[in-house]
Amino acid sequence: MLPKTVLVPTDFSEHAERATDYACELARKLGARVILLHAYALPSVGFPESIGFGAELTGRVVTVAEEALRAAKDRRQASGVEIVTVAKEGDPRDLILGTIDEHRADLVCMGTHGRRGLARAMLGSVAEEIVRHAPCAVLTLRAVT
Repeated sequence: MLPKTVLVPTDFSEHAERATDYACELARKLGARVILLHAYALPSVGFPESIGFGAELTGRVVTVAEEALRAAKDRRQASGVEIVTVAKEGDPRDLILGTIDEHRADLVCMGTHGRRGLARAMLGSVAEEIVRHAPCAVLTLRAVT
């Protein structure tokens, strides 16, 4: 069965942009739609919410995430592919897996940084976690060197 919904997690890096382009081209050929997901983290500040600084900063983080998604979608408008953007706060691993279920994604297409050694041990691998736990196919694209 060919995929009808392709989930593309993005952190807006070069690797994620490459995966987004690849997913859009694949979706165009298959007549599928693309769900472009960005997981963001809200900064922790040591001020009470009543000061207003926390709410203002939170609002700015959400706005920047939504604007970046809109720009990524606009850059691919000529592809003719239906692109739905989703911005959510939380751990990328959990949000990707949840979004697969929520949007009934048949395929995840994501970039991977290809870290090794200490960098990988310290940062972990979101792509590896998704490959291990996703209920659908996962296509990873390594950085071009």
